[in-house]
Amino acid sequence: MGNRRAMLRGVSPISIAELKELAGAKTLAAAVVAQLQSRQHRTTKNQKPYLELSFADATGHFALKVWSDSPLFADASEMNEGSVQRLDAHWTLGQYGFETKDLKIAAPSEAETDAFFAGDPALREKQDGDYADIVRLCGSIADPRLRALCGHFLSTMGERFRRTAAAKRNHHARRGGLVEHVAQMMRSADALAAVYQELNRDLLLTGVLFHDCGKLWENCYPERGFNQVLAMHGEMLGHIPLGIELVNKLWRETLGLPESTGWEALRPPAEDCRLHLLHLIGSHHGEYEFGSPVLPRTPEAFALHHIDNLDAKLEMVREAYAQGKELAPGIHDRVFPLPSNLVRPLAAFRGETEAPSAGPENP
Repeated sequence: MGNRRAMLRGVSPISIAELKELAGAKTLAAAVVAQLQSRQHRTTKNQKPYLELSFADATGHFALKVWSDSPLFADASEMNEGSVQRLDAHWTLGQYGFETKDLKIAAPSEAETDAFFAGDPALREKQDGDYADIVRLCGSIADPRLRALCGHFLSTMGERFRRTAAAKRNHHARRGGLVEHVAQMMRSADALAAVYQELNRDLLLTGVLFHDCGKLWENCYPERGFNQVLAMHGEMLGHIPLGIELVNKLWRETLGLPESTGWEALRPPAEDCRLHLLHLIGSHHGEYEFGSPVLPRTPEAFALHHIDNLDAKLEMVREAYAQGKELAPGIHDRVFPLPSNLVRPLAAFRGETEAPSAGPENP
């Protein structure tokens, strides 16, 4: 074991996001420290058993197959969910995920474990900036009732909010991903409200903050770790009913705050504000078949649905460019759940020709 451990320590681990970006059609030798999210026993159509292991870190997640004839199968079968592992391998990333050669799994060093739980520094800095933008935009809401509701949510549930993912997979599926998603949506909503004057900016910004708040029980992470926790409420109700219930609870509490004195004279009435906000949560998926119990019926509801969809899709596109191998110059392989191959985007106009690189002088 000592020789094996020494061999594994020869390569500094990289994050899952870096692995997805660097691995492609060509094999990449790399090490990753990740937390086991789940282990499932499966069989192929030919009845060959295998394990599907799902791993995660601060930046993302991936799945690996371990076949029954692999020397790792017995050890992987005993691996505890939630345990942190170091994986050394030659990695190839295709349309359906990672394939490995010479895979070795061992416990990480104490220093590697500490670095793992600290999370990726660049991602943490980005999420801190995103959360600051959320606080700033909530503070800019003119309606004191909606502004107080947002503040009450952030003060009482901000810590849980900051360790929740926006989804289990596909987009912003990482610890703190919901903060990233909401911040970008709020920035978009703020910009669009200046263009489309019929939009109620206060209501739209509040709707963005709360549209996925039920995911605090559907896609949340523990205080220490990157393994999404399954919760009975999230499984049995889903984030839209949970979001409606949470807003109703917070609304009642907000109306009992000392600063609520005199709010009964404000217009539009508080009950209208609450009802319109609940409609935004209920309709933000846009269609019945996508899980919305009601269809959008107001300008803000249509805007919220499309802002949400746009941000999710563009995050998927960013991930696909990073992960999808080039099939031909400028053409990237399709990455699920996008519907087709991607083409390299057009570079921004710069208005000048690049100077040719300096070459050797002619004799």
